[in-house]
Amino acid sequence: MKKRYIFLILLLTFGLLAGCGAKDDSKTNQNGDNTKTEQAESTTAAFPVKIKDAVDQEVVIDKKPERIVSLIPSNTEIAFALGLGDEIVGVSDFDNYPEEALEKEKIGSMDFNVEKIISLKPDLVLAHASGAHNSEAGLQQLRDAGITVLVVNDAENFEDVYDSIKMIGKATGEQAKAQLLIDDMKTKIEKIREKTAKIQDKKKVYIEISVPDIYAAGKNTFMDEMLKIVHAENVVTEEGWPKIEPEAIIAANPDVIIITYGSYTEGAVEQVLSREGWDQVNAVKNSQVVDINSDMVTRSGPRLAEGVEEIAKAVYPEIFQ
Repeated sequence: MKKRYIFLILLLTFGLLAGCGAKDDSKTNQNGDNTKTEQAESTTAAFPVKIKDAVDQEVVIDKKPERIVSLIPSNTEIAFALGLGDEIVGVSDFDNYPEEALEKEKIGSMDFNVEKIISLKPDLVLAHASGAHNSEAGLQQLRDAGITVLVVNDAENFEDVYDSIKMIGKATGEQAKAQLLIDDMKTKIEKIREKTAKIQDKKKVYIEISVPDIYAAGKNTFMDEMLKIVHAENVVTEEGWPKIEPEAIIAANPDVIIITYGSYTEGAVEQVLSREGWDQVNAVKNSQVVDINSDMVTRSGPRLAEGVEEIAKAVYPEIFQ
């Protein structure tokens, strides 16, 4: 389950007008500018585009997509954040954000329904590198049916997420919105980084992602990167998502324990607080066990910036109240 100045200004100016429709081209603004015509011309000028996707396919998109199917929640969240909600006609069974995604046609999960997708008549399918290998045959069926398939990179850090947003923005003619979204994420994260930069004593943090077999967030994960941003120390030194022995956490004695499974595990925080032998762990003694929405800290989309803030609140509540 378990991650660029004049030209840019012009791009942002015209790109923000995209997606509002092209009716009544004759209307002008107070300065006499034909804004509707400019908007249509700006959108048209963005296409065709060529994109080298995550599986080294050169994908050609002739015109702005009008019907989009997303095969993974992170792609869906990015697309909605780019204002493409009306264009999205199908999403995976796991898509739960924003609420509008719940109303879209479901196309399955990792084993997506090829026939269902074809029946929705999309002109763009947003696939993902995390499942592309196992879904190679299905993706090829979609290509053979004349549907454009774009495999988005499997992000492992924030820079990768920004690349994903840029790729989807370029594919959908929303480059300007994509850059604004990235800039907004960076601004939020930098404000958090500035707030915690002067902390003298870093808190030690343990992030637990599943039970009853205990797995944790180790090095080189989004959550580890988030802890670095908020100026905290990850007590888990292994790479990735290691299985953890309770004795190791007791010995590490974290100041804060963050869990990410409370939404589907009843009394999750209380279970951690009542674990045998954990009563002398600082986080347990001081009741510093906090549940955080897993999607906000693992799903490689725009909400990761909010996830950083949630991590910061959990670790340094005295600063982020």
